[in-house]
Amino acid sequence: MFKKYIGDLFLTTRWYLLMASCALLFIVAYFAEVMLPAARIYLLVVVALTVVDYVLLFFVRGSLKTRRIMPARFSLGDDTEIRISMFNGYPYKINATLIDQLPVQFQKRDFTLDLSIAPNTRKQTSYHLRPVTRGEYHFGTLWAYLRTPFALLQKREAVEEETNVKVYPSFLQLKKYQLMAVSNQQYFGIKKVRKLGHSMEFEKIKDYIQGDDVRTINWKATARRNTLMVNTYTDARQQQVYCIIDKGRSMKMPFDEMTLLDYSINASLALLNIALLKQDRAGLITFSNKVNDIIAADRRSGQLNLLLEGLYKQQTEFKESDYQSLWTQIHQRVTQRSFFLLFTNFETMAALERQLPFLRHMARRHLLCVVFFENTLLKEIHQSQPDSTEGIYIKTIADQFDFEKKQIVKELRRHGIISILTTPQQLNVDVINKYLELKARQMI
Repeated sequence: MFKKYIGDLFLTTRWYLLMASCALLFIVAYFAEVMLPAARIYLLVVVALTVVDYVLLFFVRGSLKTRRIMPARFSLGDDTEIRISMFNGYPYKINATLIDQLPVQFQKRDFTLDLSIAPNTRKQTSYHLRPVTRGEYHFGTLWAYLRTPFALLQKREAVEEETNVKVYPSFLQLKKYQLMAVSNQQYFGIKKVRKLGHSMEFEKIKDYIQGDDVRTINWKATARRNTLMVNTYTDARQQQVYCIIDKGRSMKMPFDEMTLLDYSINASLALLNIALLKQDRAGLITFSNKVNDIIAADRRSGQLNLLLEGLYKQQTEFKESDYQSLWTQIHQRVTQRSFFLLFTNFETMAALERQLPFLRHMARRHLLCVVFFENTLLKEIHQSQPDSTEGIYIKTIADQFDFEKKQIVKELRRHGIISILTTPQQLNVDVINKYLELKARQMI
């Protein structure tokens, strides 16, 4: 009872201002008694309005019905709209301040929404959130502080209960990149790669029709049927495509509030989805100081959801990545020639040289593509024009790092290993384009 009528009662700034002005009037009346009646009347009016305001808030039947509308799961790195639908069941206009207790991951402690709703009307407002870490997010109670048109008092109500929502790798970007797979084209400044000849996948023999390639005429079938027959081919399918994600400490490097691991997870999901659309089999391997997860390449129903759940739970480990253990597991578990897309990060030639023997072992039996990242901050320094001795020193160091990145690309190419040196914001586009390019060249 106390909480209902007193515990949820709060005074507004307007009430304090009115009481302060009333006190000021009594101070003036102390020196000029002619103001005393006016001060008393003013105090009575303020008290009466406060009582009326209290009765309207706590004793007039009505309620503010509120519902938080949001997706069942969030997409990592993408803006997500949270809508709040409200219906004012009070017989008077309500001014409300909504305080939504956002998950701790967003680090927002002063989030409020102010709005007013006419009686017996419905209103909707919204705000946007961008999750930058995967995991479970806890939304606390949605509180509403209600005020009548007098706005002297406000009543607190819990209008929406607590709820949890999971943040998954960026599934919203899947449709964005599906067009690239359907149209067999490459975008964003990358030229389309001409398809070379026929794939090795024979499909059937059919009657020749005008426009068919005369080079595909099957002369033996033509002689038997006494009519022109041609061979038809289809794209090579059922090839194994694996995304290998390094979870070592080098992948903890942040960029635009997300880590390189999170960008790699988003890119892996987008690529594996396109591989499934291309009738290839998609799989996943994650490792740090040991191999953590291996999802065998397949294209059965539900494979994309299995990959999504596998990517959802990955976390960076602050340990040195063990490529020898990775190669041992691949050698034992992946016996068929596959396309490996390895997401990692080499900052120096020394870091590459330690792992190069194991990368060469993988490249002998499989088609290996190593994806690593440019340091965008160093790139900006590299392109700057220093005007001090310290600036020249910093630029020289940045130039050295930039040079080493280029040397890493050359060293990998020298050993027959494909590489992609990219920035986090271009990662999805570059890896999908590389996959489509290799597919067009019949290397996969």
